[in-house]
Amino acid sequence: MPPKGKVGTKGKKQIYDENQDTLKFYSRIILGANAIYVATHILLFYSSSTFSTWFLLLFALAIYIGSYKSMSAMAKPAFTDDGSLLDGGIDLNMEQGMAEHLKDVILLTAIVQVLSTLSSYFWYFWLLAPARALHLLWANFLGPWFSADSQAAPEENEKNDKKQRRQERRQMKKF
Repeated sequence: MPPKGKVGTKGKKQIYDENQDTLKFYSRIILGANAIYVATHILLFYSSSTFSTWFLLLFALAIYIGSYKSMSAMAKPAFTDDGSLLDGGIDLNMEQGMAEHLKDVILLTAIVQVLSTLSSYFWYFWLLAPARALHLLWANFLGPWFSADSQAAPEENEKNDKKQRRQERRQMKKF
């Protein structure tokens, strides 16, 4: 059962601290996934590593860097001249925010990268990211735009309102 009353808001200091913890957590995930992938392909399977193995590592690194840099730019705090916290940055743990999607991309890439040490076919799971992006695009922008009423509908409603008012006046005259 949800709590009653107003939902509590977070202060600047709390947002700043949670953002730092979140960035630290995701940097550890990135480093751990890359360590597993590189150690496996250098120590165990170096002789069978191909160009695609290293290309996919660079692809994952590009995804990690782009997502992490975006998250850290969103969470960048602002300080006053005397060093006190002016703004804690955007809350990275906010539900339905852009940071949530970036965290999902990092987690998906880490999972796919670690699983790809077993088989290169696991990289195909990364196609879930563009599929999710297309779903969000359709659900939030394109779908409502295509299903929206045209501009002719308000004019027709206005005509119907005039007819209804006219009929009401006639009814009132009869009484």
